[in-house]
Amino acid sequence: MKQLFDQISVKTSKLVTNTYSTSFSLGIKFLDKSIRTPIYNIYGFVRFADEIVDSFHGYDKANLLQKFRLDTIEAIDQGISLNPILNSFQETVNQYDIEWDLIETFLESMKMDLNPEVSNQAYYEKYILGSAEVVGLMCLHVFTEGDKDLYEKLKPSAQKLGAAFQKVNFLRDAQMDFIDLGRTYFPNVDFNNFSDSDKIEIEKDIEKDFREALFGIKQLPASSRGGVYLAYYYYLRLFRKIKGVSSEHIIAERIRIPNGQKFILMLQSFAKHQTNLL
Repeated sequence: MKQLFDQISVKTSKLVTNTYSTSFSLGIKFLDKSIRTPIYNIYGFVRFADEIVDSFHGYDKANLLQKFRLDTIEAIDQGISLNPILNSFQETVNQYDIEWDLIETFLESMKMDLNPEVSNQAYYEKYILGSAEVVGLMCLHVFTEGDKDLYEKLKPSAQKLGAAFQKVNFLRDAQMDFIDLGRTYFPNVDFNNFSDSDKIEIEKDIEKDFREALFGIKQLPASSRGGVYLAYYYYLRLFRKIKGVSSEHIIAERIRIPNGQKFILMLQSFAKHQTNLL
């Protein structure tokens, strides 16, 4: 019975989310139960594509990514896939009318990671759009639950939230990206000579994204507002922790928030949301 396979597929996407990201897993728990599954399905898809380019060293990543793309197209068109991650993802795509352009733009950004270039402003903006902003828009389709007017109204804020998250990730992961993977995402920045002034300019840009994102979070339906705010609140605290260290520290060590502190942030976020202090 396909229903049983669909249940297995959803459990697989949830397992991927819980295994790879404690912060997003916590955020999803704060969503209304009715929309948790589609967000797990989106995250599972995004995570697998990212793992192809980040982790599958010694394999033909370009071929694997292209196969993943073609399998995604087939899954969406046929409404089924033997790959549980793609099977659950296609169900969400078809249920919420997520445009192929968003998915294709995301996959193109993953392709950019296969042959990283020296980043300029155009390259940076294209990568941010594909790797983060369109993922936020996929989720926004779920959060707005078919309300096209609300979706269009909140699109800019959703893109800014995705951009803020990704830019914080770039700072957090600068050591691994630059030293291990040879990637430099920020334009006109030389991580061999990364300075405090470079870091400050990047932080100003991220602060602007966070401000514009919060405007949209406040207007989300109640079913999604708490979960999205928790993710926002966690990343804002991570960003403030990054702001508190030097540029040399960024290159030398990955900044993180321990799981125990994440639980405290969850309680703080819940209290703010419940008392309308967003």
